[in-house]
Amino acid sequence: PATPAALVAFGGDGLVHLAVQAVAGTGVPLGIIPAGTGNDIADAIGIPRRDPLKAADAVLGGRTRTIDAARISPQSRWFAGVVACGFDSRVNERANRMTWPPGMAKYVVALVQELRSFTPIPFTITLDDRVIRREAMLVAVANTRSYGAGMRVCPGAEPDDGLLDVLILAAMPKSAFLRTFPRVYKGTHTAHPAVEIVRSAVVTLDAPDAVAYADGERVGPAPLTCAVEPGALRVLVP
Repeated sequence: PATPAALVAFGGDGLVHLAVQAVAGTGVPLGIIPAGTGNDIADAIGIPRRDPLKAADAVLGGRTRTIDAARISPQSRWFAGVVACGFDSRVNERANRMTWPPGMAKYVVALVQELRSFTPIPFTITLDDRVIRREAMLVAVANTRSYGAGMRVCPGAEPDDGLLDVLILAAMPKSAFLRTFPRVYKGTHTAHPAVEIVRSAVVTLDAPDAVAYADGERVGPAPLTCAVEPGALRVLVP
């Protein structure tokens, strides 16, 4: 069969994640028309996330930009945005088990419930050049800067630099966590002493009872390895 001219995802980060599985490493360009809750991947690569018509123009008459994607093993999955492991993925797990309340409210309820029982997780993080062992609230491995509808977890992450940005939020009192958390929407949380951001082409996360989510989709339990593949993805941008 003939190679398609492009694959277009009309939806949010979850659908983009699915589309990336099909096109990463193939040379087939990915077009994105953002129609989801977060649209963080589209936003990071310069696609207007609140203007579907402008996004459609980019699909029809835009240029092709080459960016990195990363492969997760042993699950053999690609991701274009952020892998989250720790408190945030536990909130996701809890929210996914809930049938009420509907929509985003479910995540707020899940966050409050999870925070009540949450204790820091002992992580072993293996990077290109060293191993970090630390009790942490969460670890995020980012190809692009944000996830969860605008949380700029790694504000300096560039999708075409051949590296993954790794945010480590060290153990902290719950009151301090609640005070610091809102700063993630502006990206100013990086100045907090409990926050460390490092860069690596390959990152292995290991932690007991930790489940990872990639681009908001469940990947599975640790241990897992994220390895960047420079230029693995072609995207249609304005």
